[in-house]
Amino acid sequence: MSLDPEIAARLKRNPDGLVPAIAQQHDTGEVLMLAWMNDEALHRTLTTGRATYWSRSRGEFWVKGDTSGHVQHVKSVALDCDGDTILVQVDQVGAACHTGDRTCFDAGRLEMLG
Repeated sequence: MSLDPEIAARLKRNPDGLVPAIAQQHDTGEVLMLAWMNDEALHRTLTTGRATYWSRSRGEFWVKGDTSGHVQHVKSVALDCDGDTILVQVDQVGAACHTGDRTCFDAGRLEMLG
């Protein structure tokens, strides 16, 4: 099986065939992480209910939580108006970040200068 052609036609991919995917906690709106999906990763996410991404560094698919236990149960998936970003609303179990933090955006806020 492959990604529904109607969905695939809406995607605007980068030169590597990837689309950024933002993972967000479904009930609080907390932004957890950004990862990358290709057509197959999006198809797997939509059909399994588990967030599946493409690892640019390893060159392979990874299902969030398969090795860490920090699973993302998918509640909904949406494309932005341009089709160039995917929003994956999840129920995050444990840490979303590979550093062990709840979110990848805990590392440090940037100070506003103006």
